[in-house]
Amino acid sequence: MELLKVESLSVSYGISRVLHDVSLTVKRGELVSLVGRNGVGKSTTMRGIMGLTLPRSGSIIWKGQEILRRAPHRNARDGLGYVPEDRRVFSRLTVWENLDVARLPAPEGMSPWNEERVFDLFPDLKVFRDRQGGLLSGGQQQMLTIARTLMGNPELLLLDEPSEGIAPIVVAAIEKKIYELKALGLSIVLAEQNLDFVLALSDRCYVLEKGCIVYTGSSDDLRHNTEIQGRYLHI
Repeated sequence: MELLKVESLSVSYGISRVLHDVSLTVKRGELVSLVGRNGVGKSTTMRGIMGLTLPRSGSIIWKGQEILRRAPHRNARDGLGYVPEDRRVFSRLTVWENLDVARLPAPEGMSPWNEERVFDLFPDLKVFRDRQGGLLSGGQQQMLTIARTLMGNPELLLLDEPSEGIAPIVVAAIEKKIYELKALGLSIVLAEQNLDFVLALSDRCYVLEKGCIVYTGSSDDLRHNTEIQGRYLHI
């Protein structure tokens, strides 16, 4: 059953239209990726789903209910969790305070995320629990942002460019953590331009170019489709 269904989503900034009839689906427990170069509309799609950017037209069905243009805080309380590309760590709050401020109750029947559980997933954060967020490394801030979102007990995690600006060894560590979240059954939408990262994690992929979906297929299909990779994904 589809957990999320986006149909013909279009977004404009002023007179500039940046998304053109984007459609995608996510099933429960599935990891779906939006992949493409910088500036093709991945982040705008994520922000549109979360309610942070107002779509011009289209439909967003979440757990069978239309949520187009619904306020972000209502979407968060209803199980959508957004990890922004720029992290938005509260720099003067400690790691623990960053986690505590995002705390929301878990849906009925769901194992709740709490400090103990996120510290098990990200042991570095436990070590630095009393350190201010602004004093963490880029990779640690990325882990904190994911952990903070998990404290809201989301049913669907929207991960926007989690490998951006991070050292390769840390990217590998974050890839492993996302894989662990997927193995727990968490549904995930991943917006990413790192193709190796995408192919290692995804069940299905949507390739974007100039605000349009130009390819849809399994990660295995995309892995072997050198034409699509060469045309839309390589610099």
